[in-house]
Amino acid sequence: MTSPNVLDELEWRGLVAHSTDRDALRAALGEGSVRFYVGFDPTAPSLHMGHLVQVLTAKRLQDAGHTPYALVGGATGMIGDPRDSGERTLNSLDTVKDWVDRVRGQIEPFLSFEGDNAATMVNNYDWTASMSVIDFLRDIGKHFPVNRMLARDVVKSRLEAGISYTEFSYVLMQSMDYLNLHRDHGVTLQFGGSDQWGNLTAGVELIRRADGAHAHAIATPLMTKADGTKYGKTEGGALWLDPEMLSPYAFHQFWLNAEDAKVGELLRVFTFLTREEIEDLEQQTAEKPFLRAAQKRLADEVTALVHGHDEVEQAKAAAAALFGGGDLATIAPATLASALREAGGTSVPAGELPGILDLLVAAGLVKSKGDARRTVAEGGAYLNNVRVEDPDLRPTEADLVAGSWLVLRRGKKNFAGVEVA
Repeated sequence: MTSPNVLDELEWRGLVAHSTDRDALRAALGEGSVRFYVGFDPTAPSLHMGHLVQVLTAKRLQDAGHTPYALVGGATGMIGDPRDSGERTLNSLDTVKDWVDRVRGQIEPFLSFEGDNAATMVNNYDWTASMSVIDFLRDIGKHFPVNRMLARDVVKSRLEAGISYTEFSYVLMQSMDYLNLHRDHGVTLQFGGSDQWGNLTAGVELIRRADGAHAHAIATPLMTKADGTKYGKTEGGALWLDPEMLSPYAFHQFWLNAEDAKVGELLRVFTFLTREEIEDLEQQTAEKPFLRAAQKRLADEVTALVHGHDEVEQAKAAAAALFGGGDLATIAPATLASALREAGGTSVPAGELPGILDLLVAAGLVKSKGDARRTVAEGGAYLNNVRVEDPDLRPTEADLVAGSWLVLRRGKKNFAGVEVA
């Protein structure tokens, strides 16, 4: 049973930055199960936070009765969409094939592949690899006026520094994907991030020019912090979904640290909580922001979606233990190690370990041995959550937790790990 209000739901959640004819789209979504597609280029071995917006939007549409086609671009991933920052490094076919498999594995758990509106996974390499250059130019290129391609923002920004014909032509390949899925599968809706809006509308236009048919497009907004800058695990890193590239602990911590001004938006986009639940959490943030109720629920919900409930509990237990509220020995070694690496610290060779004062300095918790000595004297230094009483304490291998770690803390909030290797 389809929902005639799914577009209204997407709009309330702030997931519609742009769309083609809004009334026609709303009517189509209310008349029956619309076949839609969203594409993911494997330009890295993992999806990230921006891709998660698209994956969850696909799930919302499928839950409302519509039929998803998730495209992993084995062909477009060989090229890469042009970026403002410059040309991409081209990856080998074997690398891209490996990344296709990884990305497919990250998308599949979110969609249902059974029932009347079962999802379908597709790879554009299947219909692109055997196509001749002549057919591509005649059947696809003929429908793309160069003056319109030059008017695209990303192309204009790159013209002075230079843009290869390869990246300049990317829009033709993505548009061809839409045309192919429209012809072979009856797909009539494509969505993606707002930075893809030119590609999305080019696909709609190609279907009109080539087949005289009508199609739809939606662009979701790009996610930014309150100051307008992009999100990331660090200043230069992405919020990866692969637990080998970003630990579930670090993933959970990212959402836990969401800004008050943005937490409501993040709850709408990244969780399946109801309107009432989200509005209640927003009210709690406004009235008692120090409780961080919305951030805690956000972190738990998104981490459970991506990594499972067990990892949520591990992340929460690890955080509690690291801040002195739990037993470090009960934390899974992998979780504790990733949390300590995320926090920063140092490493020392196995054997006779440095004294506690030197370790506090090496871990970056104090500036000097004098500071370290004062911290111990004031009762603010901890080793493995036990207050250090003796400034001459020298840890031994018997003090190691999770096999190779010492956990140092200064006061209630500042901790660091020392890895003994």
